[in-house]
Amino acid sequence: MQALALAQTKRSTTAELTAPPSSASAGAGSTASNVIYFSSVSDNTHRFVRKLDVDSARLPLYTSEETLLALKPFVLILPTYGGETGHGAVPKQVIKFLNVGQNRALIRGVIGAGNTNFGETYCLAGDVIAAKCRVPLLYRFELMGTSVDVDRVNQGLDTFWTRLLQHRP
Repeated sequence: MQALALAQTKRSTTAELTAPPSSASAGAGSTASNVIYFSSVSDNTHRFVRKLDVDSARLPLYTSEETLLALKPFVLILPTYGGETGHGAVPKQVIKFLNVGQNRALIRGVIGAGNTNFGETYCLAGDVIAAKCRVPLLYRFELMGTSVDVDRVNQGLDTFWTRLLQHRP
């Protein structure tokens, strides 16, 4: 697989993304990174992103902290919560971030992390965000990913951004 595959999903979900408020509600921190990610205290997603050859920004660990403001288009990488039930699959920190209008307008793709032990809900958060934000689900990886996942995502992101820039009006 040379490039990131666009995954198709037929799951219905109930992520609580609301109508985006103005970008003025974003926190003081801003980022021009091409990759924005959330990682829980387990740091699995963080360990994966650190292996990539990309400029990245991490969303705050706690919802009580101010969220980031994206300054340019980005790909979001996030883990899935909720285990086998899938309830609460999208981390609240990600919901808070995407409820900022400017952030939601700049998302261009999603990469989901998950655990295959949870069967049908594997990488569900990526599916939810892709559907809600109408962007492609670019890739899925388990836990902190493998070296093959890292290579595929690096190659795929290069291809994705190149194609996106070529098709700009």
